[in-house]
Amino acid sequence: MSHLARIADRVINRPLLLMPEKLGLIVEVLAGRIGIEAGADFGLRDPAAEAAVAGLPGASRFAGESYDRASGRAMPYRRTPEGVAIVTITGSLVNRGAWVGASSGLTSYEGIAFQIDSAARDPKVRSILLDMESPGGEAVGCFEVAATIRKVGAEKPIHAMVNGMAASAAYAIASACRSITSVESGLSGSIGVVMLHADYSRAIDRAGITPTFIHAGAHKVDGNPFEPLSKEVRGDLQAEVEKFYSLFLETVAAGRGKRLSAKAARATEARTFIGQAALDAGLVDQIGNFGELLAMMNRSAAKSSPRNTGGARMALDLRFFDMEAADPAPTATQPAPAYRAIAGEAAKEPAPAAADDWAEVAARIQGRRPDAETAALRSDADKVPQQKGAAAWSDIAAKLNAEARRARGAQRKEK
Repeated sequence: MSHLARIADRVINRPLLLMPEKLGLIVEVLAGRIGIEAGADFGLRDPAAEAAVAGLPGASRFAGESYDRASGRAMPYRRTPEGVAIVTITGSLVNRGAWVGASSGLTSYEGIAFQIDSAARDPKVRSILLDMESPGGEAVGCFEVAATIRKVGAEKPIHAMVNGMAASAAYAIASACRSITSVESGLSGSIGVVMLHADYSRAIDRAGITPTFIHAGAHKVDGNPFEPLSKEVRGDLQAEVEKFYSLFLETVAAGRGKRLSAKAARATEARTFIGQAALDAGLVDQIGNFGELLAMMNRSAAKSSPRNTGGARMALDLRFFDMEAADPAPTATQPAPAYRAIAGEAAKEPAPAAADDWAEVAARIQGRRPDAETAALRSDADKVPQQKGAAAWSDIAAKLNAEARRARGAQRKEK
């Protein structure tokens, strides 16, 4: 089965927790390739919503490390020295996605669950940050990931960062976290379910094709794409959508508690909210950016003083970052405050990155260890007690440099 056919199989006649304009985009990509006429308009695109989220900030890819220094093994997440695991969730979400290439822009629930479970077992991880930019995806598998987050979150705090978008299934996942932080332009919500049925019967008639199903079981071919939906079948599919909608509302209520009840979530009628509007509606807890949230989580993980804010320009609600708190969630009568500007903090802005910092970034992009890290490894090697007759790192380096100088001298003499 081709990738396009697999994607179509996950979209057609399946309940989706997905932004409708994203579904419209997928249909346009599939148009003309799987039997849908090119240019078909399903009324799912929303240009205004697309423009609102265009150019939103991407997630940081340079925080922490993706390998464990002690063992040298790769990790399925990035981890900071203080013990914060960063799990990135981007693109459309599917239940099982081992067959999906990176270029497809899909992320699987099984992959997300694996990363979270791995971080839960990692003794060096004290808390987990979900870095999110996703319009949602399949309904099947989503609620199980949310349940995993609630379970792991009871032992290790998990916080969500709406670093662009956490809509529909992505919001269901975020709602299970201890707190949700959003950038000012971040889009949250779309608490609803959609299902697409494509009727190809007229196109098939024009092509002179007559499909015939040979089947057992009266409902075996319900919802097939070669005939219009009957009233009965449409009612059955609507009931399926309503069932997943109830599960969605229950999942949000289980994670958000009094901050966003099932009744309040239903009242949104699947609307999306940007930045401050999401905060006012109770969908998120605070407004800030990835760096600020990670800095606070690092300080909490390292058990440093909350007053030592360094160059941060914003203040977080510290209740969310108390490592010992069982449930720091605000109540309906005591809502979570947004980030607030700290008076005079502008004078404490951190200095621009030095050349060495940019060299480290370049090294990461090129897939090699930064010079500072290499120097640290050398320093550690020099501190290791040497066995009798063994040469220290500095001795080896000195000998190599001497050999190089002799070689250069010999080359000059030959010239």
